[in-house]
Amino acid sequence: MTVGPVSGPAVDEDTLGRIFLGRVIEPGDEVGGRWVREFGVGEVVRRVRAGGEALPGVSKVRWAGLVARGARAEPERDLAQARAAGARFVPPGNPEWPRQLDDLADARPLGLWVRGRPSLRMWALRSVAVVGARACTEYGTHVAATLAAGLAERGWVVVSGGAYGIDAAAHRGALAAGGATVAVLAGGVDRPYPRGHTTLIERIAQQGLVIGELPPGDHPTPSRFILRNRVIAALTRGTVVVEAACRSGSLATARAAQRLGRHTMGVPGPVTSALCAGVHELLRGEATLVTDAAEVAELVGDMGDLAPPRRGPVLPRDLLTPAARNVLAALPGDRASPAGEIAVAARTTPDEAIARLYELRALGYVERHGDGWKLTRQAVISARAGRPPC
Repeated sequence: MTVGPVSGPAVDEDTLGRIFLGRVIEPGDEVGGRWVREFGVGEVVRRVRAGGEALPGVSKVRWAGLVARGARAEPERDLAQARAAGARFVPPGNPEWPRQLDDLADARPLGLWVRGRPSLRMWALRSVAVVGARACTEYGTHVAATLAAGLAERGWVVVSGGAYGIDAAAHRGALAAGGATVAVLAGGVDRPYPRGHTTLIERIAQQGLVIGELPPGDHPTPSRFILRNRVIAALTRGTVVVEAACRSGSLATARAAQRLGRHTMGVPGPVTSALCAGVHELLRGEATLVTDAAEVAELVGDMGDLAPPRRGPVLPRDLLTPAARNVLAALPGDRASPAGEIAVAARTTPDEAIARLYELRALGYVERHGDGWKLTRQAVISARAGRPPC
């Protein structure tokens, strides 16, 4: 049996029941999730609508509050409002449902409201969360935007919460690189929050995806922001935290990722910055230090997706043979020295030292002064400055 809303395709009873319960049960409510798992959506809806004996695990007072919520719920109206905003409802079992969200067990969303054309399930398969402080520094903004752009260029979907600060920088970085990004909101997907990000969130909805658990028109609360973070953590392969104080809500995303067995990463900052203290605490634990998109991709990507090794510049003296380097190191920097003295300092024979000295002369490192050998002026300057001598 199907129940059709005012307009649009027919919706099955289970989906309509989940939309109804979305007005009754708060996101992440494990008691409500257990009811759905043990009794089924239809029975929970029936019991809430009937308002009789409470389901197990709640007090009479709380049950009365849930019943009162149920009395005001109108799932057909929610569907119509969502469709008017270009949104759809994706319940578990739907082909678009990201199965990794099932790792949340009884805290799994009843369903997700989705704005945007791409398939949420397909985009989530190769996604990374980039989160952090709202009150961030220029350093944090630059790092988040650069990191997100680099991930987008490598074909990764950047997921964040649409908030001020690091979240916004991550979204904008991905968009600037012509990449994909997903905003997970703590309120209705038809009501961009914060209001100052209306243009940004609308752009994400046009080019990417805007998703949320709350029904259309619902507003975020402090607890809903924290609960929203578990969806970000579960949806993605890993979470990167850029700038976060010790009480930052973004750390809840990292902790949720750790509980779910996802990769948890942190970008270090100045040790004197309170805004980085939360990230540094993560790094003292099980989180992995990352500094760019290549290192993130190496951790969360496929086998063989390795970041390039970090090395300093290769100087001409690095290309010398060990014997030539030993002779070069044996020359004093302030005077000419005879070959015999150089040979003793280099722990070799005079003939070997002379052979190496002529090699070094050809390369511009040394010059001959009568019976002695001396570093060239350019070799001394380059050694002090760390630049090649020729």
